Amino acid sequence: MIEICVPGDKSIAHRFLILAALAEGDSVLTGMPASLDVRSTTACLRALGGAVEDGGAGRMAIKGSTGWRSPTSGLDCGNSGTTARLLTGLVAGLGVDAELRGDESLSRRPMDRVVYPLQAMGAQIRYTDRRDHLPLRIEGRASGGLRALRYRPRISSAQVRAALLLAGLTSRTDVEILDRFRPRDHTERILRSQGAPIISEPEGAGERIRFPASSWSGGLKPLAAAVPGDVSSAAFLIVAALLSGTDLTLRGVGLNPTRGGFLHVLSEMGVEVRTVLTGVQAGEPVGDISVIASTMHPFSIEEALVPRLVDEIPALAVLASRIPGVSVVRGAGDLRMKESDRLAFLASNLRTLGVRCEELTDGLRVHGAHAPVTGVVRTGGDHRIAMAFGALGAAPGCQVTVDDPQCADVSFPGYWEALKQVTTGEDSR
Repeated sequence: MIEICVPGDKSIAHRFLILAALAEGDSVLTGMPASLDVRSTTACLRALGGAVEDGGAGRMAIKGSTGWRSPTSGLDCGNSGTTARLLTGLVAGLGVDAELRGDESLSRRPMDRVVYPLQAMGAQIRYTDRRDHLPLRIEGRASGGLRALRYRPRISSAQVRAALLLAGLTSRTDVEILDRFRPRDHTERILRSQGAPIISEPEGAGERIRFPASSWSGGLKPLAAAVPGDVSSAAFLIVAALLSGTDLTLRGVGLNPTRGGFLHVLSEMGVEVRTVLTGVQAGEPVGDISVIASTMHPFSIEEALVPRLVDEIPALAVLASRIPGVSVVRGAGDLRMKESDRLAFLASNLRTLGVRCEELTDGLRVHGAHAPVTGVVRTGGDHRIAMAFGALGAAPGCQVTVDDPQCADVSFPGYWEALKQVTTGEDSR
């Protein structure tokens, strides 16, 4: 049994940083990932007046209740959609002036899903180039707060939910969101651990979230927490282990149920999956995941499950290519608007390698087989595509070359070294 640790979950790290900066008192965070996306959030918070001190080795100290200010230059969100969307909500709620921009890839990703409901709350936001895309400008309020919001998003998105909660929190405004399906709930869990009144109620397959500002004292407790290991990063190593016949344990990984879709699908495929809860960090369950190499059969993923495993679909797609039979993903059209059009890149790369794959409007149909695959794949600069096809190369007889392996650093610096540990059977302890 090989044992490996994965970097801290960047989805949680973004939120820890922002909510620690809003807290009353000083916070200490450990296990912070060195990913480029998290660095973008850190730099933007500092530009807004946040006191974030990097102590090295994944430790950060944040002084809460900072003196927020309009930055002297634009907020550079780099390649991070989470940074751009969450900070749009934060800045709108704080009432300061700011321009948000990103790199070429981020500037192709949609922003209306956040901007539209914030404008409905009264935030003054305008695009400075193309509608629905960065860069955008948020104008500070001379007086008055935002309006209360009741909103039913078209797409169930944790980023949209977090942005609206941040706007409501910082402007002391009521917010109610009704999602068709239940997205990741990191923001709600952390806020509850800090004492904010976040109310969750099931509604069919989805969920109603309420932030009643009038029932809140206005103070957030500081955080003293370690960022759980990233289950999305773990997924690619798990796939490599399954393809290479290696038994694998990952220590200290986040076990949030709203991120459990990947492990659920593996279990349905016949993989022996074991999880052990070892603790809780700011409302986030943490534990160990073990997978035992198993005989697997094809899977089918429908729309209701997609929010629980959206980042792991590339890993599942390459796994499907090695399992005889047909695996299907539906309801995942939002993958076309990530760092790349992930559905298109997955389909074209699999076909390049000789795998029969049909690209659907909102998903994929992968015809798996045992025949080894060989070839060069294109990533489009997308870290998830790079890691997925790197994992596929772990299968016996497969020779897969990734054109831009360094783009994996966006979420998992050290991925290729960890992948080598899995494929060669070297224990990292």
